[in-house]
Amino acid sequence: MEVFNTLKIYIHKKISLEEVNRTLIELKYKRVNQVLEEGDFSVRGDTLEVFPVNFSLSLRVEWEFDVVGKIYSFDKILNKKVTDYEFLIVIPYIKKVKRYAGDDFPIDAILRIKKGDYVVHSRYGIGQFKGVKKLTVRDRSDFYFEIEYDRQDKIYVSKEEAHLIQKYTSFSAKTPKLTRLGTKEWSKIKVRVEEGIKKLALQLLRIQAQRKVIAGIKFSHDSDWQKKFEADFPYTETQDQLKATDETKKDMEQPNCMDRLICGDVGYGKTEVAMRAVFKAVSDGKQVAFLVPTTILAYQHYTNLFKRLKAFPFFVEMLSRFRTQGEQINIIKKLNEGKIDIVVGTHRLLSGDVAFKDLGLLIIDEEHKFGVEHKERVKNIKVGVEVLTLTATPIPRTLYMSLVGLKNISLIRTPPAQRVAVKTKVVEFSPKFLKEVILKEVDRGGQVFFIHNRIESIDKVAGIFKKQLPKEVRMAVIYGRLSSRTIEKVMLDFIEHRLDVLLSTAIVESGIDIPCANTIIINDAHRFGLADLHQLRGRVGRLNIQAYAYLVVPKMESISTLARNRLSMIEEFSHLGAGFDVAMSDLELRGAGNILGKEQHGFVWMVGFDLYCRLMKKEIEYLKQAFRIET
Repeated sequence: MEVFNTLKIYIHKKISLEEVNRTLIELKYKRVNQVLEEGDFSVRGDTLEVFPVNFSLSLRVEWEFDVVGKIYSFDKILNKKVTDYEFLIVIPYIKKVKRYAGDDFPIDAILRIKKGDYVVHSRYGIGQFKGVKKLTVRDRSDFYFEIEYDRQDKIYVSKEEAHLIQKYTSFSAKTPKLTRLGTKEWSKIKVRVEEGIKKLALQLLRIQAQRKVIAGIKFSHDSDWQKKFEADFPYTETQDQLKATDETKKDMEQPNCMDRLICGDVGYGKTEVAMRAVFKAVSDGKQVAFLVPTTILAYQHYTNLFKRLKAFPFFVEMLSRFRTQGEQINIIKKLNEGKIDIVVGTHRLLSGDVAFKDLGLLIIDEEHKFGVEHKERVKNIKVGVEVLTLTATPIPRTLYMSLVGLKNISLIRTPPAQRVAVKTKVVEFSPKFLKEVILKEVDRGGQVFFIHNRIESIDKVAGIFKKQLPKEVRMAVIYGRLSSRTIEKVMLDFIEHRLDVLLSTAIVESGIDIPCANTIIINDAHRFGLADLHQLRGRVGRLNIQAYAYLVVPKMESISTLARNRLSMIEEFSHLGAGFDVAMSDLELRGAGNILGKEQHGFVWMVGFDLYCRLMKKEIEYLKQAFRIET
């Protein structure tokens, strides 16, 4: 949880061009044919050209075999080299920022720490960020972070030590107490917090150890069939996808029960990781349950699995409202007899009449969509079964458990090739403006999701836009109370582009992949949570076409401050791979009291959530080694 990751390249040092490419993509840089603006990079032979957001010119890095030979800035207008560098530090391209010149260096914008924010320096304690200042130290001018402490004492932090600073978050309305420099105050606070953390860490690890006592299934190593199945994947996997797949397989090949979280943004390839785990399980004769929150998503996962498994002797079924009562009874019977290898289903899978002959793997897609009663049923199913959870925005407790090292997590942060971030804008309700938005998308051959999450008024909204739009614009309406056959027919019409506009409740929120849908309008967006808005936005922007998300609200002054904060955050977190940032912000907004308890919440207030997690993780790692507990 550093403030930001960086890429450091030094001349005469060994670093592969492939590693640099991969890291640039992780830092949100975009590979292009010709470097024109901040955030672009290209590769020709042994030369990398990159335009870092902290430079006014692009830079070129030349390799001599596997060693960096030269680093220099290059002026394309003059077509000549400008300055040689001994090393290069590239910081993230988080979002488009205006170009800065001279002394106005935008480090604080890049870090998302604003002037006036409270920060924690791991060595000096809690201070207030005052901005960036240019100083000359030992005849060298550079930019430094200015942090003010108690009694207006200040420290200046170099860019190289910026990782020691984190934004202060405590989930409390209380203003933090600034640390007094030159005293032992901060070290005493850290000792007190560490002592409090030890107690909770031991409790958490006891629960962890109890789960490890339950024997899991030790699956076989990859078979030839597994290799063929994976080779049939029609796309090139990202490094993060491959890493997540490898981590999942290693878990499955161990004798303990797997409980891994795959966290990746919408469309980043979580499902393919899950499919490879599914294939591994059924290859060893075990059954798989794939639990999803909506009937539409169940249908999509079912059809995708059906297509991928055509060449193999495994039987896939779906259990949801899209099956008749008679079909459901027959599917349940076959599951019990072991005649179905993989079943994809909604919460119907959690019903008391559903039983498996030999369940080996449970996959849960977006767990936060299931209610308390369903989660209790999931707990019962999980005993002795491998569990893989997929999410774009982990729930606060799950996120916390992964941050402190108590839950295995695989992060898929690399976007698919040529993916473009969805442009997100908050707008006030205007039928005229929304008509223009819809026509603009339809005119370029695309489709539009229009989300209105209130069944009682959805037909009224449909009536407004049917009057506004030309007759040739094809629109249909779906919501949960319609028959499953009606929903299925409308969705198929939309998938196959026989409709231009789909007016729907949030039943389309999770997982639906419509490549031609590149505009989404979310009405009454202030009524949705952060994670929900991010999931809905993920319905568009699956191709290399610019997609748009319009968050529609009534008059801005009529909505609450909390709702305005949520909308501001989702508008800010519109860069590629923003899901993890959204989850962290959701954790910040909702607070951690229900996760940590009153005493631990007090410790968070004393040092900030980031440092608290670091200290907790350190203690847990120590205890794991001391008691030889493996995760």
